[in-house]
Amino acid sequence: MIDISKEVASSPSAVQPAAMKAVVITTPGDPQVLHVEEVENPEIGDNEVLIRVEAAALNQSDTLQRKGFYNPPKGSSPYPGLECSGIIEAVGKDVLRWKVGDQVCALLSGGGYAEKVAVPAGQVLPIPSGVSLKDAASFPEVACTVWSTVFMMSRLSSGETFLVHGGSSGIGTFAIQIAKYQGARVFVTAGTEEKLAVCKDLGADVCINYKTEDFVARVKEETGGKVCVDVILDNIGAAYFQRNIDSLNVDGRLFIIGFQGGNIAEVNLTGLLARRLTVQAAGLRNRSVENKAVIVSEVEKNVWPAIAAGKVKALVYKCFPLSEAAEAHQLMESSKHVGKILLIP
Repeated sequence: MIDISKEVASSPSAVQPAAMKAVVITTPGDPQVLHVEEVENPEIGDNEVLIRVEAAALNQSDTLQRKGFYNPPKGSSPYPGLECSGIIEAVGKDVLRWKVGDQVCALLSGGGYAEKVAVPAGQVLPIPSGVSLKDAASFPEVACTVWSTVFMMSRLSSGETFLVHGGSSGIGTFAIQIAKYQGARVFVTAGTEEKLAVCKDLGADVCINYKTEDFVARVKEETGGKVCVDVILDNIGAAYFQRNIDSLNVDGRLFIIGFQGGNIAEVNLTGLLARRLTVQAAGLRNRSVENKAVIVSEVEKNVWPAIAAGKVKALVYKCFPLSEAAEAHQLMESSKHVGKILLIP
């Protein structure tokens, strides 16, 4: 007798109805352009899996895509959503590690705001021990962003000092925890005392209100008058560029991951030469499938044990149904949240 159960379970045509619901950007614009519509189910390739989405997490990049400024890579889903969690419904014929029924989370190039999403197998992660399937959606994008930029490329190490701007954001709250776990002294900036209190509770050593304090002066004060931050993770860009340079120690590293404060700056280059500074910038979405797989593997090896040990926790601020994606975007753009915002199909 031939057992065809695995073949049937792994076949997309065997498990998929004709359509699914997804959040569609009807035209570039404000949050009200996000509508839930019936769309075709994604097709999976030989080395991809199909995930029925339990939850998808919002990122600032989603709001840029909605406005028409951050289009998905060629061949990727047109729907927003860069990370999700869920249950595997189908696997491509070349997929070895994953099977139908596995509970997973995943780094996406798009498509998380939907009932189902196709993902390269190398971008899929197991649910961390002690984390719910829903909350696991809050980890892949932030973990891969922070680990690749702060640790793989900027080489933050135990005993060094680390400054993250936007400490109460999804990126910030994760970065605080993993940097402390790795033995760094952590500085953060945020815009309210309430947000700074959360950062302090997560382990930040020095909390700076950027609305009332000059973070360069505070960094020097906290480091005995020296310019003594070793690594900075910055999502502001031009508005902070010179001040970030002024805050770095000898051999300091600045990593830029966003341009919320603009993308054109004038800078005095003397400090870069005198203190041997390194300035880097990178995104995650447009990296190759192969490069993303390397990052995901490193995250599973280095970050997942910290989560399992309870040293890094999911920080979910609010969940919205898929039909309220517009409201979720409004909350994100208000900056009133702390941590991650989730959408539930």
